[in-house]
Amino acid sequence: MKINYKVFFKILIYCFAFIGFVFVAVFFAMQFGWLNVKGSVSERNSYFNVNENLNLNTINTNEVVPSWKDTSEWKLLKEVFARDQVVINKAANDAGISPRLILGGVMGEQLRFFSNRRESFKNYFEPMKVLATLSKFSFGIAGLKPQTVSLIDAHLKDSNSVFYLGPEMEHVTDYPVGANVDSEIMNRITDVKDPYYSYLYVGLFMRQAIAQWQKAGYDISNRPEVITTLYNLGFNRSIPKADARAGGATINVGGKDYTFGDLGYEFYYSSELTDIFPQ
Repeated sequence: MKINYKVFFKILIYCFAFIGFVFVAVFFAMQFGWLNVKGSVSERNSYFNVNENLNLNTINTNEVVPSWKDTSEWKLLKEVFARDQVVINKAANDAGISPRLILGGVMGEQLRFFSNRRESFKNYFEPMKVLATLSKFSFGIAGLKPQTVSLIDAHLKDSNSVFYLGPEMEHVTDYPVGANVDSEIMNRITDVKDPYYSYLYVGLFMRQAIAQWQKAGYDISNRPEVITTLYNLGFNRSIPKADARAGGATINVGGKDYTFGDLGYEFYYSSELTDIFPQ
């Protein structure tokens, strides 16, 4: 059979043209995010049955890595945390908890604030190298509510509370005799010159939540994603259960959605600041 080379070459050209079209289409789809999977990191992990206890240090370098570490917001936080390392480590020691857990809670509040007020971050906080001090419903660098601080103080002294940490912790936050406690709480959590109490109360909240869950038969002391989620949600939503997982407010960082618990988990197991705040 005689081969019609003219037809053969036409078919070959059409094939190459189609392949080229497919590559160009995929390229533009990736550039414009048309192939992105919507939803938070936790939601996607759940869909694909990803083990949430995976240590991020074991992830293959060819896989997609968290983008929050590459943002200008995180660079600011990293600089401030390094600058405050003495007071952070003291607060963590006094609370009896890892400083990395405390920082997971604080970074969640800061990144949420910066993502909602991008212009303020660019025009003030980034140039000044300072953290945002919340001042509406939550206060200070850690987004603490005065009523939450009052509960932390009460749990420290109530031996019948499921959040009780023991007699050795009862006087960690004692106030001066005759002090106006409400005013003292506000002064403590809004003090921009000395953030010790902001970090301390974050650590104490987390310790108390861990104690509550342990008394219910669930050890979450090695679950940073659960601990930071509970910090975001508050005491009233700390309900011990077997299938606890990352959750909380959704925060967009670097164009990617994370839950509050995602950020706490990923920071805790990352290599960021491990030289001064080891795991």
